[in-house]
Amino acid sequence: MRSVSEENPIAMSELQVMAEGRFGSPDASGSPMSDLAHKELADGRWWNLTLAEQLGNVGSEVSRALKWQHRNPRISRGALDRALELLDLTLGDPRHRESVARLREIARAREVVVDFLAGTNEYGSTDTSLQRYFDAYAIAARRAR
Repeated sequence: MRSVSEENPIAMSELQVMAEGRFGSPDASGSPMSDLAHKELADGRWWNLTLAEQLGNVGSEVSRALKWQHRNPRISRGALDRALELLDLTLGDPRHRESVARLREIARAREVVVDFLAGTNEYGSTDTSLQRYFDAYAIAARRAR
């Protein structure tokens, strides 16, 4: 994975290649493949949500993954996959391309979630730190209603 910065921005074509690598190519109608857990969101509804709403929803899946991490790894892995799917949809949101800092924040959140739930926890995250991070977005989204 290459580093994204103001001097080295990510192009839409690169995001599309990344998304296709993760989710497959769109079908003939242009809709995402049917193996998406959040198909209705991938069809464009996700991009109508604010960033706070998007990350608050990601937090629900992260919370579920944390809850089941030690009790039932299969359920935890499913929640992690759904969280990553939502984070990838968030990264693909055209509104976020205008800000390298925003893309970097979303990508780093994805990296930390993967590191904690499926990696070696190089960042030293905790259940509590991940929960607090995503809860802040859920609270902000609720207050904005």
